[in-house]
Amino acid sequence: MDAPVIVVGAGPSGLVLAAELRLGGVEVIALDTLEKPSGESRGLGFTARTMELFDQRGLLPRFGDIETSALGHFGGIPLDYSVLEGAHFGARGVPQARIETILGEWAAELGVEVRRGWEAVGLSDDGEGVDLEVDGPQGRRRLRGRYLVGCDGGRSTVRRAAGFDFPGTDATIEMFLADVAGCDLRARQIGEKRPGGMVMSAPLGDGVDRIIVCERGTPPKRRTEPLGFAEVADAWERLTGEDIHGGNALWVSSFSDATRQATEYRRGSVLLAGDAAHTHLPAGGQGLSVSVQDAMNLGWKLAATVRGWAPPGLLDTYHTERHPVGVRVLMNTQAQGLLYLSGAEVEPLRNVFAELMEFPEVGRHLAGMVSGLDLRYDVGAGDHALLGRRIPSQELVGAGGKTTTIEPLHEGRGVLFDFTDGADLRRAAAPWSDRIQIVPALPHELPAGSPFAETTAVLVRPDGYVAWAGPDGDALSAALNRWFGSPVTTISA
Repeated sequence: MDAPVIVVGAGPSGLVLAAELRLGGVEVIALDTLEKPSGESRGLGFTARTMELFDQRGLLPRFGDIETSALGHFGGIPLDYSVLEGAHFGARGVPQARIETILGEWAAELGVEVRRGWEAVGLSDDGEGVDLEVDGPQGRRRLRGRYLVGCDGGRSTVRRAAGFDFPGTDATIEMFLADVAGCDLRARQIGEKRPGGMVMSAPLGDGVDRIIVCERGTPPKRRTEPLGFAEVADAWERLTGEDIHGGNALWVSSFSDATRQATEYRRGSVLLAGDAAHTHLPAGGQGLSVSVQDAMNLGWKLAATVRGWAPPGLLDTYHTERHPVGVRVLMNTQAQGLLYLSGAEVEPLRNVFAELMEFPEVGRHLAGMVSGLDLRYDVGAGDHALLGRRIPSQELVGAGGKTTTIEPLHEGRGVLFDFTDGADLRRAAAPWSDRIQIVPALPHELPAGSPFAETTAVLVRPDGYVAWAGPDGDALSAALNRWFGSPVTTISA
């Protein structure tokens, strides 16, 4: 074995997955076809839940001052995300290139080496491991790993070579985006509907504007040469009457409404994460965020499997938990595309939808869906409000001083928060102390309606989701066995 795990792709999902594997004590090889990061930033932020995940690993301060806003939209219809407690429309103005730089630095600090300029060209899974054929600076080579994870985007070579089914709908429209200097455009933040389509523009600073152009009736072209700015400027002028041909395009790109999802996220020793597992219209900035969340869900489970302490079926929960999330993302982005990009024939539907969104229940539902804050996994029996949900941020006070429900997750291990300083509880959890951290502390100044009220303890998985909540002490051992395996005295390296 060249490494227990080989990750193909060093975008956000691949970098996070590689870092999570290192936190779990597993060696990993990460490969990417690009000789250096592209520097392009198709995305400009991340959702509220992904912001929380970065906080769970102590990464949030690296982003500096992050701008968030409660005001967003669903399918171009304004929506106040503050109708859901803790929700917002996501971190804004954070270019994807910067996100990848920060994630790359974090992964490198943990010992991840990204081997650049290597392209996956084929693979075979013999049941004991995966042989990956790659072309690179030293010619063709074969790498072998116990597991292989494709994080190599919507055109994933790993997905095709491993024979994953990838059903869905083909693209019906092509949209352009570009970062352009010297145009002095007025802002169209949510997007401006025009008779022939939709345009958006937002200032990025230093005289650069991000523009998006969607012209209806323009199916994707089969190009023999890269997309040029002249084509983007032509479409912009047809829709707005503004001539931006004299602008300086820093880069241009295109995307579509193609919607596809792998029917399974694991086939034997090969797994998929991020865009390799699902592609969709980038509505609400969910693409990068869902990809990061895939990696956070998979990383600790795969590390546990490699190291030998994973309970039976733990790795399979990656598919059972994340595939439905992908289904839901595809559903809401398709709905937003219909509302956002269709012509006058959909105006009655938009009007009805806008009326429905005035109801707080509808607003909370949509805000939770797009932000990722409403997710609830099936973690077993119990009716506690926190079960299966993300752990909310709450200040705690213990013998060692102040902490939070987020800070102990920086290490990428499970955490048992003991709010009663109960010796019996800590004694019951002690056999798993090689996999979980036990934190005795009391919630400080609980707000009204807090889910921590009358809660004696909480067991949190490494990805920040609650696996058990007291006072049901009898179920703690069952939860520990289900998510952290049988207690053992020796763990393989």
